[in-house]
Amino acid sequence: MPDPRLALRATVLDAPDARELAAFYQRLLGWERRQDEPDWVALRAPGGGAALSFQTEPAYVRPVWPAGPGDPGMMAHLDIAVDDLDAAGAHAEATGATLATFQPQDDVRVYLDPAGHPFCLFLDG
Repeated sequence: MPDPRLALRATVLDAPDARELAAFYQRLLGWERRQDEPDWVALRAPGGGAALSFQTEPAYVRPVWPAGPGDPGMMAHLDIAVDDLDAAGAHAEATGATLATFQPQDDVRVYLDPAGHPFCLFLDG
C-alpha cells in the first residue's frame, strides 16, 4: 500500500479571541484574510503556502516565556525571517507585540503577540 499524501495547510494558534489575534498578525505580516468566522480566522500569505489560522478557545491560558516550574509554557512558536532586525522589531511593537524580557540569542529577537504566544524575528540569510 503506498504512503498517503499529506500536506500541511496551516498552523493554528488558540486565543481568547480569534479575530483579535488574527488582526494582529494581519498587521504584522500583511497577509490577507482567507476565512473569517466568529471563532475562526485564516490568513493567507501573498505568495501562497501554508496558512496561519486562529481559533477562539474559551479556556485559553496565556503561556509564560520563559516558563518556570508550574508555568504554562509555549507549545509552539513562529520563526519569522526579516531583512532588518531593528526595523522589523519596531514594526512588531507598533502593531502590538511586546519585546520579551528574556532574549536567549543576540541575533534573534523574541516578541510576544497580544495573546502571549512567543515569536522570533531573525535575519534571513
